[in-house]
Amino acid sequence: MRLSTKGRFAVTAMIDVALRERLGPVPLSDIAVRQQISLSYLEQMFSKLRQHGLVESTRGPGGGYALGHRADNITVADIISAVEGSAGTSDDEGKRLAKNAGQDMTQEMTQDLWDSLNSRMLDYMQSITLRSLVLGQLAKGVRVEAPASANRGVFKKPKLASVQSNVPNSVFALGRMSMSRG
Repeated sequence: MRLSTKGRFAVTAMIDVALRERLGPVPLSDIAVRQQISLSYLEQMFSKLRQHGLVESTRGPGGGYALGHRADNITVADIISAVEGSAGTSDDEGKRLAKNAGQDMTQEMTQDLWDSLNSRMLDYMQSITLRSLVLGQLAKGVRVEAPASANRGVFKKPKLASVQSNVPNSVFALGRMSMSRG
């Protein structure tokens, strides 16, 4: 299993979605602002996450992404393997490249070590659920606020605040006001 910035950003974005799952679909633009991740980068990652069924998308005004499964059924290993590709491919490719380079003996000497490390890392990542990461963030005091409602859609009109002024509304009211001041 490869660990990279892409995997780290994917886990961070999924925590963001899971924290806000009760508020409805989460727009990628909101995640981009909160987590300081490029919107185009998020679009690429969420395309892969959607293909693997980890998120579902809702189109249109008020749309965004929601979890495809319950947060306690999604592991860190699921997220990373969705955005990075399968773990076996890079290992097989590494073995093939080593054989082509004539490093069979060196590769065999350390292969058990790397296989064991990869196995333990995969086991550890499969033991961490998205739900446990969300609970950890909430325990740290992360606050989840409802997004400000945008004036989107055909039927939504902005609410006007009532204006109260103490300015006279006619010439006669102005005269009365100036007479009373004396």
